[in-house]
Amino acid sequence: MFAVYAARVGGDDPLANLETGDRPAPEPEPGWAVVRVRAASLNHHDLWTLRGVSSAPITPPQILGCDCAGTVEGYGAAPPPGAPDPGARVVVYPIVACGHCAACLSDDPLGCRSFRMLSEPPLAGGFAELVAIPAVNLIPLPEHVGFKEAACLPTAYLTAYRALFVRAALRPGMTVLVQGATGGVATACILLARLAGVTVYATSRNEEKRRFAVDLGAEAAFPVAKETAREVIAATDGTGVDAVIDSVGEPTWELSLRAVRPGGVVVVPGATGGRNPPAQLNRIFFRSVTIAGTTMGTRGELRRLVDLVATGALQPVIGATHTMRDAPAAFAEMEHGELFGKIVLTLDEAS
Repeated sequence: MFAVYAARVGGDDPLANLETGDRPAPEPEPGWAVVRVRAASLNHHDLWTLRGVSSAPITPPQILGCDCAGTVEGYGAAPPPGAPDPGARVVVYPIVACGHCAACLSDDPLGCRSFRMLSEPPLAGGFAELVAIPAVNLIPLPEHVGFKEAACLPTAYLTAYRALFVRAALRPGMTVLVQGATGGVATACILLARLAGVTVYATSRNEEKRRFAVDLGAEAAFPVAKETAREVIAATDGTGVDAVIDSVGEPTWELSLRAVRPGGVVVVPGATGGRNPPAQLNRIFFRSVTIAGTTMGTRGELRRLVDLVATGALQPVIGATHTMRDAPAAFAEMEHGELFGKIVLTLDEAS
């Protein structure tokens, strides 16, 4: 089968490790399914894998891709009751956990110490014609939800949903600052927060991206600068925002701590710009700021996102579409920060 994979990892140029070509097709084990992929979306996780950064040691070749949607190709032995029929349209929930610890049994596998995502060894990823996944990870797709839109949901939109409404506990009438403006998670945060009646502010170093954030629904968008904290505080009647979603890290960390109100929360769903900012613990304890890490979400939360797309309330923003054979160009766009929404890969032009 055709696949996009890391042939090597590490080195000065991670994109030099990216190759496309034939890989063995998966054989599903008992309780697992094989999905024929129709669309998949890029995440920074894929670049980190090329750099050799993963939750488990990487032995190339490693098929990339956390997020995908397609049709059920078939099952291994003993598929669970109620599994979608072969040919059914599905989006793949990409977290594979032990299935029997307290966290897994409560439908919150993020608390499982052994959870892995698609493309993290020993799991192959979704940038391929076929991908194997536990059958319980198949989320049915209504006919009018496109594969490309569905492929945007499992990492970026699911992470944004949990960051906003679980970790930050935002409710209608509250305020949030979204750092990074136009990346996948940031775009999802703007759309979902506005949909929930939350006032959104955004940041970007790029003026065009700031305009894009406002067009998406941000109340205002600011440059990444020290004086921006004062502007955010002024815009919120002198208090600061209730929450900040900071997936950038080092370049935006001080602004996040300055702009959040006393007693507010800074949610960290990533660190694309650097993972070791000065902690500034004095600001955190003196102003009673909560720092909350987060990643991904539950199967139930992914189903809610599918429902939002199905009703037309949510339309994921797709900034670019490439075929999997053109994956190097798509990865270069992500590495260079040329993001206005999600980058989607399809198997062919017609997908």
